[in-house]
Amino acid sequence: MNEHTLSLRLERVAAHVPAGARLADIGSDHGYLPVALMRRGAITAAVAGELAATPFHSAQRTVRDNGLETRISVRLANGLAAIEAADEISALTICGMGGETIRDILDSGKARLSGQERLILQPNGGEQPLRQWLMDNGYSILSEEVLRENRFDYEILVAERAGPVSYSPEQLYFGPLQMQARTPAFLLKWQRLLRHKQQTLAHFTQAGAAVPAEKVQDITRQVRWINQLLA
Repeated sequence: MNEHTLSLRLERVAAHVPAGARLADIGSDHGYLPVALMRRGAITAAVAGELAATPFHSAQRTVRDNGLETRISVRLANGLAAIEAADEISALTICGMGGETIRDILDSGKARLSGQERLILQPNGGEQPLRQWLMDNGYSILSEEVLRENRFDYEILVAERAGPVSYSPEQLYFGPLQMQARTPAFLLKWQRLLRHKQQTLAHFTQAGAAVPAEKVQDITRQVRWINQLLA
């Protein structure tokens, strides 16, 4: 993968970035996503934010090699501290981290969000707490999808602030739009997870009193929900 050929996962993220957006890509790694979108003429400006020095320098190099220093600003910063009000960001991408980590980045940087941005989030697991944060902060989920790449299931969530929104516990767990669409990739993901959780319950049974009752109840509830979904 490079700025010329994005992974399937990043291509699907790119597809949700509005044309002409001013993009902030947080945790940009090599900077491939903003550089690819700028090369295609899909965005007008970008900020690539990185917390660690090595990927920060990699992103700087990618931007420099493509002659885009005046249009993409690479910044060494923690989370949303990479963006300023003057950037007038209209789309925010955070990809390839756990859902809880993405949630924490959004929560700690809330003051830097105008509420006008489209959020395009690609968590590696932990989707439920991330959806909970979106709901609690008035963000409506506009689009979500599951895709499989390199034997991993990835989810992409697209949200915009739209005022109070309410999702049921099951919708937060599976995704409100995914429960309706029931795509083959979505159903296959949950078939795989069902097997995994059933195995976990079997291990719990063998372990007996060593496993807290709350944990057993939680996994049992998840298995029941998944069975109902797949029925």
